[in-house]
Amino acid sequence: MSHTIQDKTKLLARVRRLRGQVDAIERALVAEAECGEVMHLVAAVRGAIGGLSHELIEDHLRSHVLDVEADEVARERAAAELLSVLRTYVK
Repeated sequence: MSHTIQDKTKLLARVRRLRGQVDAIERALVAEAECGEVMHLVAAVRGAIGGLSHELIEDHLRSHVLDVEADEVARERAAAELLSVLRTYVK
């Protein structure tokens, strides 16, 4: 079973909080809030996305790449997936 399915409730809660934070940015822009306030809201979203990304990457690493019970082909595939994501992530 995938770690995203096992942690579905927790991950969905994080995504819903992110949606609320993005909505707060929209409300601030509509209300013509000060740029400092908007930048803080954007920074909070960026941090939250980073936290979610780190959690997913760590869980993938532990659940698929380091899984001693998985066969070598599955572990290599999981490592390749992770490397592909990291290439995009660090651009």
